[in-house]
Amino acid sequence: MPPRDHPTARQARLGAELRKLRESAGMAAREAAGLLSIDQAKISHIEAGRVGVSEERIRRLATFYSCDDAGLIDALCTIARERRGQFWWDEYRGVLSPGFLDIAELEHHATHLRYLQSVTFPGVFQTEDYARALFAGVIPALPDDEVEARVEHRMKRRRIFERTAPPAFEATIHEAALRMRIGGRKVMRTQLEFLMEVSEWPCVTLRVIPFTAEEFVEATQTVLYAGGVVPQLDTVQIDTPFGGRFLDAVAELNKYRALLDFTHRVSLDPQESRQFIHHVAREL
Repeated sequence: MPPRDHPTARQARLGAELRKLRESAGMAAREAAGLLSIDQAKISHIEAGRVGVSEERIRRLATFYSCDDAGLIDALCTIARERRGQFWWDEYRGVLSPGFLDIAELEHHATHLRYLQSVTFPGVFQTEDYARALFAGVIPALPDDEVEARVEHRMKRRRIFERTAPPAFEATIHEAALRMRIGGRKVMRTQLEFLMEVSEWPCVTLRVIPFTAEEFVEATQTVLYAGGVVPQLDTVQIDTPFGGRFLDAVAELNKYRALLDFTHRVSLDPQESRQFIHHVAREL
């Protein structure tokens, strides 16, 4: 099978974790290739997520690397067993850019989610009209069918809340996002009313950073912290002018956990936040 041209973020993460295990063991790629009786180039493809790897090979490599973290190895084997077409977002492959699929995949597999948003709301909390207004404002303008596909995909991401045990979801939103009249007064009022509704969901904790907060919060980027089934698989996704980036280095995870903890401290508590949103909605 030829190497994948565009591995998903999750496939790339599997390969990256195998590379980390090899490097921690002080092994060269040629040594791992010799164990599996494959050429070194294939090990490189596996570690880049461009080639799949079987559960049996993952466990052999883990033994070779002296890794006794059963939880991590089981989690990597779970990723290896996943197949294209298995999940709902696969129907958008070839319709939307890979970044849309990767964010849906990240949310789906997370055990808990923490969002920080400065000028918009988390995608899973957006109404159709609000999302449509956002995508209609993209420059250069998108074709109508692309806008509708993006809106439909965004609405389906909300399926994570339909599970028997949905992930814990904490969102911290800056007042600026509440004040921007995206789509007009009517659209924004409906969006704020929906935001108040979701804030009452048992798995959701919603906080607002008001303009009156006296401590500066670096909230210029949208930050998503997704907890993995084991801590080693925690992932941060940030938006940049050049598209989304996925981060998993320990230092980066620590940095963004600290940022999210700080925003938690300077924001209004959940009840105050609901009252604040209600007040802003009444002003429209």
